[in-house]
Amino acid sequence: MVTLSNPHYITGFVDGEGSFHVAIYKDKRMKAGVKFIPEFHVSQRFSSKIVLDLLAEYFACGYVKANHAARKSDTTYVYVVRNRDDLIEKIIPFFESHPFLTEKKRDFELFAQIVRKMNKGEHRSIVGAKKILDLAYQMNRGGVYRRRKHIIS
Repeated sequence: MVTLSNPHYITGFVDGEGSFHVAIYKDKRMKAGVKFIPEFHVSQRFSSKIVLDLLAEYFACGYVKANHAARKSDTTYVYVVRNRDDLIEKIIPFFESHPFLTEKKRDFELFAQIVRKMNKGEHRSIVGAKKILDLAYQMNRGGVYRRRKHIIS
């Protein structure tokens, strides 16, 4: 049976193929009027899906799914972790113990700050949500591909 056992391999693999992302949606049901969804994900072509399955097994959390199931031309799969407890207890401590060497280190650090703020409930206030929004906009090359909307009044 094949397993992932080298944490440095995992960090290097995620450095090249993974991402830390925070989705942001207006949602009137939330106290601050905005919903944050922190997500760790790693993608691969179908032919290398086994590595995603091994990551899910290694971290004992998350799931593997077709990346864009509705698009027939997309043959990629993605390993996804959204559960905040899993992010706090497994994903974040792993990458703090086995840090990135590239600019992904900064994205990860911002992501960890956001998840920890959410874990403290800071996203439930306007002030806290604005701080989290500011951090999220700094991620992933300053959010160059993120559509910026007037999310919080």
